[in-house]
Amino acid sequence: MSSVSSSARTRARAPRGGGPISRPEGRSLWRRVAASAWTWRLVTLVIVCAAWQGYATLAGSLLIPSLTETVKALFDLLTGAEIYHAFLLSNQALALGFVISIVVGLPLGLVAARFGLAERIMDPYINILVVTPMAALIPILLLALGLGLPSRVVLVVVFAVPMVVVNSRAGVRQVDPALIEMARSFGASETEIWRRILLPGALPAVMTGIRLALGRAITGMVIVELLMVSVGIGNLILKFRGFFESGPLYATVILVVGEALILVNAVRWLERRVAPWAQVARLAE
Repeated sequence: MSSVSSSARTRARAPRGGGPISRPEGRSLWRRVAASAWTWRLVTLVIVCAAWQGYATLAGSLLIPSLTETVKALFDLLTGAEIYHAFLLSNQALALGFVISIVVGLPLGLVAARFGLAERIMDPYINILVVTPMAALIPILLLALGLGLPSRVVLVVVFAVPMVVVNSRAGVRQVDPALIEMARSFGASETEIWRRILLPGALPAVMTGIRLALGRAITGMVIVELLMVSVGIGNLILKFRGFFESGPLYATVILVVGEALILVNAVRWLERRVAPWAQVARLAE
């Protein structure tokens, strides 16, 4: 009788000591939500929007629209044709200049990293493009090329191409020289070294340079239209500013920022697709 009662007590105590502890599903869900980066992004967005609305309402300034006024102006712009025509004009220069930057900058950066003579020839000009304030070059380009599309395309190229060249050169240089020497010892040709070692090793840095160049290209597109050539998005911003239409002005800027975020994240997605080993290397570090 006592043995039966002791075994019953043992079975009754077993779940307390060694059995699995069930965790409430709600607590686990809340932990996952709190650990998500999107949760904090949304919280930050809500705080910024609330502060914007409150400050604009209290200030009552003509130059600072409230969030609701900006949203209404954004809806009015998206339902009209003017904003699409402006983005079409601006994105022509952006697309052409960005493609030319990649076509020109990528080979220059790879060649400069591999051959010392080419680097000595190009290095002063690349440094000039990196450190020179680009706004100072706008009047020169406009005097040389006029007020049409070519001048805007060239300015986008001037903004973007240094990022492509510098990052492509850095990508080739960060490849381990021991890999190149080992390939040569096995009789690999220069073409095989480029195809099997240099280009795969430099591709993550190249994609980073393309992403940075895209941001610089968008900056150049807007700056030239604001300062000298009043077309496209720059023309809209100047028009809304001149008539003190702060709601449409803020809405236009939000659309420009939205387009930039979409394009940059598209390049980031492409980077993960074409160079997945870069993500693995970052996790390993």
